[in-house]
Amino acid sequence: MKEVVILSGKGGTGKTSIVASFAALARCKVLADCDVDAADLHLLLQPTARRDEEFWSGEAAFVNEERCTRCGLCQDVCRFGAIKDYSVDQVSCEGCGLCSRVCPADAIAMQPCMAGYWFISDTRHGTLVHAKLGIAQENSGKLVTLVRVNARRVVEEEGLNCIVSDGPPGIGCPAVASLTGADLALLVTEPTLSGIHDLERVVGLCRYFHIPAMVCINKCDLNGDNSSRIEEYCDNERIEVAARVPFDNVVTEALVRGLPVVEYSSGKVTQEIEGLWQRTRAKLGVE
Repeated sequence: MKEVVILSGKGGTGKTSIVASFAALARCKVLADCDVDAADLHLLLQPTARRDEEFWSGEAAFVNEERCTRCGLCQDVCRFGAIKDYSVDQVSCEGCGLCSRVCPADAIAMQPCMAGYWFISDTRHGTLVHAKLGIAQENSGKLVTLVRVNARRVVEEEGLNCIVSDGPPGIGCPAVASLTGADLALLVTEPTLSGIHDLERVVGLCRYFHIPAMVCINKCDLNGDNSSRIEEYCDNERIEVAARVPFDNVVTEALVRGLPVVEYSSGKVTQEIEGLWQRTRAKLGVE
């Protein structure tokens, strides 16, 4: 079994559009949406859930009103302003537990939080494992790991050989959780100064975890000078530029219709993405 994770140094570079197109092109694969803070792959694949489970993680404070003496000490020590009128605002509570430690009446208890949901769903392009983190919830790295574990389980159960993961943007905990142990990282960037900087950061992350990487320059013709700078950087770092996808409004048209662009058009963008998948497939050694 092989796993490729599609990453970007920032949001909005087009990685989910690439993943959705890979879903239409790849065989013998399971799809995983590891961008649990802002999952959107389902918008293009229209999944039907066959399994949904609650995700419990972290703790929040709860006040037992019968025991509470209304001394106000908990409100005084809460640096997050989560306790007002002797009641805990669950959105503001950071779960530090200080209030429960200082309460002289033992009226505050820390209880587990229902932090979101994860799903195994059917799509027209195969199985999708995805999740939804709750509002103001943390531990998205833990939820990413849960998504990946179940994607691997589906691969084994269904006799498949590949996982295509839509990773989160940036280099934080969710990105680390989606990258570690993968066989290949495909880094999607765009020809802007910030795009170049963000690419350098995510390349550093891949290097730290010893994950081989390829680069896709999206909207490559918007700024030829910056595209050349990206290619020069990749050449110096011995990273393959696997695709140069041009800007085309056809991508937006496909998104409006809820379709991967390779299903909507046969133009230059589709040809580049098809070539990108062939290079990715060859690198992974899968069908």
